[in-house]
Amino acid sequence: MTDINQIQYELDHLHQLHKVFIEVGVQANISLPQQHALLHYMTGIMNFESPNGLCSSITKSKHIVAVKNPWQCSSHYKALAQMVCTINWFDKLAALH
Repeated sequence: MTDINQIQYELDHLHQLHKVFIEVGVQANISLPQQHALLHYMTGIMNFESPNGLCSSITKSKHIVAVKNPWQCSSHYKALAQMVCTINWFDKLAALH
């Protein structure tokens, strides 16, 4: 079995395991960005002989911008509304630049 076939086999197995959580009602759906990125690895490897810049740390940096920074700007008490306002404020600042 080639490495490409092994990767595809493991990816298919992972998705089969996800279905178990949905079938028993633990989770309605499973959509994790880092695991979703794995779907694109195969295409990148076959077309470019590498994952072509795909990296699971991309989602981590997005999480920091979208969640951690607004959380730190909040009072940490009923922070969701404060975080939404902070995100809107960051977006408006970015649009000005």
